[in-house]
Amino acid sequence: MPNAVKSGNFRIGGDIAVHRLGFGAMRLTGPGIWGDPADRAECLRTLRRLPDLGVNLIDTADSYGPDVSEELIREALHPYRGMLIATKGGLARTGPDRWVPVGRPEYLIQQAHTSRRRLGVERIDLWQLHRIDSKVPRQEQFEAIKQLREQGVIRHIGLSEASVADIEAAAAVFPVATVQNRYNLVDRTSEEVLDHCARRGIGFIPWYPLANGALAKPGSLLNDVAKRHGAKPSQVALAWLLKRSPVMLPIPGTSKVAHLEENVGAVEIALSDEEYAALDREGREEFRRSRAA
Repeated sequence: MPNAVKSGNFRIGGDIAVHRLGFGAMRLTGPGIWGDPADRAECLRTLRRLPDLGVNLIDTADSYGPDVSEELIREALHPYRGMLIATKGGLARTGPDRWVPVGRPEYLIQQAHTSRRRLGVERIDLWQLHRIDSKVPRQEQFEAIKQLREQGVIRHIGLSEASVADIEAAAAVFPVATVQNRYNLVDRTSEEVLDHCARRGIGFIPWYPLANGALAKPGSLLNDVAKRHGAKPSQVALAWLLKRSPVMLPIPGTSKVAHLEENVGAVEIALSDEEYAALDREGREEFRRSRAA
């Protein structure tokens, strides 16, 4: 059975060691990331399988459900021995697939406290600002988060969908432990952010980590490499991410045990330097074409 320990280690904030292949808990909800999941029992089985597979980094958010994902995680895994449960705040939910940034300091403070209670912890080890709200000065948002850290509500702080300028502005207020941006083989929008994180020792959490588009179709290079390794294209895409940077912390998500085991199987794939480089070139080219379209 594959084990995430083979993905290597990274220290969040320099002091919390996790295995680099984590788990994203967004899909433990109903359609549109709204309400309860169709198969609650299977979601709980999936969560309880994580420790057996060596996965000790779980990423969730108060907005997933809302509240549903955090509640399921507590039911399945509390008291989280040897696991880091990271959550996010800063998005309000008004319905399925509706996400509204709310960065007012009083809202961010309230949501961090409620996440702490839902998860059943004295302190949230990693709390991330889900989005910087353009309607509120970012400095006010950062100061509120700094206050949470000083009060011991949260331990380490991350940002999501942040630019290099955002990271630098936040770093002037508090240490930035992680950045969570969309990134995969064919979406290189955050390449500069990833490189910045690598230079600064900041964990980079790529959401939507699996490649799509032409590179994932039958007959593609990704498909050919997968066949060579007796693997699925999605597993190769995850293996490529893990090889891309030592600060990379992919969090593929699912609500099914079988799919979870398949994702963790990516750690068994050892891409050659030539395979990695070829996939990198193809991914960059598809990204360029998509931007030009």
